[in-house]
Amino acid sequence: MVSARIRSMTGWHWLALFALIVIAWTALFAMAVPSALREAGQVYGAAFWEDLCTITPDASGFARVVLMWALMSAGMMAPTALPAFATYDELGHTGQTRFGALVGGYLVVWLGFSVGAGALQMGLMWMGLVSPLGNSVSAWLSGALLLAAGAYQFSPLKEACLAKCRMPMTFFMNHWNEGPWRNGVRLGLVCLGCCWALMLLAFVGGVMNLAFMGLAMVIMVVEKLPQIGRFVTRPLGFALLAGGAWTLTNAI
Repeated sequence: MVSARIRSMTGWHWLALFALIVIAWTALFAMAVPSALREAGQVYGAAFWEDLCTITPDASGFARVVLMWALMSAGMMAPTALPAFATYDELGHTGQTRFGALVGGYLVVWLGFSVGAGALQMGLMWMGLVSPLGNSVSAWLSGALLLAAGAYQFSPLKEACLAKCRMPMTFFMNHWNEGPWRNGVRLGLVCLGCCWALMLLAFVGGVMNLAFMGLAMVIMVVEKLPQIGRFVTRPLGFALLAGGAWTLTNAI
């Protein structure tokens, strides 16, 4: 039912959601374009994007970092929630206000995550552990993040959150009377519980690395699928633990 519903996403509220995803990825692409290409043409607004991607240790720099994380969260996480959004739409024949409130509640959780991730990035940059572009320059930090993400794959909290994401109909039926906004916030928190550790691996793969972001998004989408997701979580955990151990071994 959900897959059929996703194929028939033609309402204006779905078009608005798709537009949000496309805009987020377009902005991320423009921000990730190499400086040589930004200087070669004005199609991306070279001066604007160059200034936006140059992080400074002040309030304006923090605002730019939060904006980058917000775009990354919207571009990467909204696609992973499409089955849940489709289920909600199917259950309630959702009108424009209710669907908008659901998505708004979902996104506000990830906006809060973006503020926290931005603060973390600024702190790590101040300590000299990440570059001004957000890439880890410390093998110890990279190894620790990989080990933490790998260990979290086996945690009861991760499993509980994934169980809710894989059964969105049960999730919404249990909380339906709370209304779309609170349902959206709950869904956002559950999604955050699934993905926060993998999202922080952006410091390892590159905060503005489109290849990493695309791969991470695909992994998180597959991990939430009810039929095959359970065959991804633990192998991914072992791979991350091995990568962390290898990184730390090379750092010694």
